Amino acid sequence: MSIKLLLSGGTFDKSYNESNGELDFTNTHISEMFEIGRNRAEINIEQLMLKDSLQMDDADRQKILNACIKTIEDKIIITHGTDTMVETAKVLGDAIVDQKLDKTIVLVGAMVPFVFKHSDALFNMGFALASVQTLSHGVYIAMNGKVFDWDNVVKNLDKGIFEEKKSETI
Repeated sequence: MSIKLLLSGGTFDKSYNESNGELDFTNTHISEMFEIGRNRAEINIEQLMLKDSLQMDDADRQKILNACIKTIEDKIIITHGTDTMVETAKVLGDAIVDQKLDKTIVLVGAMVPFVFKHSDALFNMGFALASVQTLSHGVYIAMNGKVFDWDNVVKNLDKGIFEEKKSETI
């Protein structure tokens, strides 16, 4: 069983720029992560972009969707920034339903860049790898040991966590 890993960027792959003191992208850290984690799963990696999710637009989301549609693998992980991960999950979820795609898609990110001490990136990637292999077809967000359906998740900015949507009372 082969897994497709689509890289789109986000905090996951950010590095500290010593020149200006900002976080930006130089290259992906995914190979180092798999080496440290002693990964043995067969993974085909495709870098779509390395972009902060706040800079993503509809064209970027369409590029991610197109990559999911065209890939032969039915198990897909997408690295993504957490700020707009829910929006991308909705685009993918709507397409899965409309086009009846038999694929399992898991979006994953990190609150702290992989290159920083105490990053959640390595744990989240391992969790996403396990999740994509065990979940039924659909679109999910896997963050910090929890899996959420694409249409029942929000990022709680006050707490800095993902959680299920609160039920609206009538």
